[in-house]
Amino acid sequence: MADFYQTGVVPTLHRLKPNHVERLEADLEKFSRTRPIGLVLPALYTEFESLAMQRIVAELKQVRYLQRIVVAVGRATQEQAMRAARFFEGFYTPVTILWIESPRVQNLIRTLDEKGLSAGQDGKGRTCWLSYGLLLALGDCDIIALHDCDIVNYERQLLARLCYPVAHPNLGFEFCKGYYARVTDRMHGRVTRLFMSPLVRSLEGMVQGAGLLKFLDSFRYPLAGEFAMNINLARVNRIPSDWGLEVGVLAEVFRNCAVSQTCQVDLADNYEHKHQVLSQDDPNKGLSRMTNDIAKSLFSNLAAEGITFTADQFRSLEVRYVRLAQDTISRYYADAVLNGLKFDRHAEEVAVSTFAKSLRTAASQFLEDPLGLPLIPNWNRVAAAIPEFYEMMLDAVERDRKEVLEKAA
Repeated sequence: MADFYQTGVVPTLHRLKPNHVERLEADLEKFSRTRPIGLVLPALYTEFESLAMQRIVAELKQVRYLQRIVVAVGRATQEQAMRAARFFEGFYTPVTILWIESPRVQNLIRTLDEKGLSAGQDGKGRTCWLSYGLLLALGDCDIIALHDCDIVNYERQLLARLCYPVAHPNLGFEFCKGYYARVTDRMHGRVTRLFMSPLVRSLEGMVQGAGLLKFLDSFRYPLAGEFAMNINLARVNRIPSDWGLEVGVLAEVFRNCAVSQTCQVDLADNYEHKHQVLSQDDPNKGLSRMTNDIAKSLFSNLAAEGITFTADQFRSLEVRYVRLAQDTISRYYADAVLNGLKFDRHAEEVAVSTFAKSLRTAASQFLEDPLGLPLIPNWNRVAAAIPEFYEMMLDAVERDRKEVLEKAA
């Protein structure tokens, strides 16, 4: 059963009783008449071969309050993009397919590079950014929602709860972040539980008065991939293209949106999706790579707030992090025992050791190159540098659509 306490600086909207999705959707249909909602679905083609995507498509087919859906299909051939498009045949909501590997879309990315406006490396960050640009080009949505496409137990109520706080005309929220429990017969979410939260709290103990850290620590699941926002935030936010995406998004929201206009909402009783491998022996894969990117994104954003780091401070941070993470393991162990969950304490300790190595590497890389990978430029800058870019994007997507239809025929 949910609690109703407000902790931290970010308003929390709880699940205080079972909600009837019909009530939420009826309200959203009314709200969307004046504030149309677009949904972004970033997906690798392999996800279209999963049961999770089949369930997501079946649930979304029942939704009536969306203005349009943008499905960004990555790492796909043209034939695979065609198959992905067929998943959305017969939808009530118009669906636009953004085929990332399309020669036309790749040409747009090269055009940005030539203008010094790099869209970053291939990955979820760039895919999401391109999808926002497409919705801005289409110009018929005031709100953007986004969720991942590997949610095994997806229900459309998740989307309704995600959109509701931003769509409601009297609540005054411009950004909403989802949170949820990730529990089966054991606890999941190792990067949030054992890395992100202990790291942020370790930094809070070293850096006094950092508003960004207090903001990040207020989110119950800061690395969740589900959020909704006013489309104007999509115009001004810059984001990373790597695994630092979620941290980068929250940091941009902190800069561009009042905290009182930001909230987090409990989306589901439980949430199950694919699990990344720890990859303790290869720092370029799995959770090792993820935690490295997250740490560097965090350091860069704190540096942008005027906070300086030295090698000695980073050594102290590593010690503080390990101690706090180990204390956190004890807390989760007690929680698991009370709830009858499996808990592999050794595996948790191994994860912390692996994350500590990632933290050390990230600190070294940050000291060597504080800027690291540049953030993807915001869409206002792109529009100023290449005024015709939105039209170019619409033309590319429409040509891809016609070509796919012709081949399908």
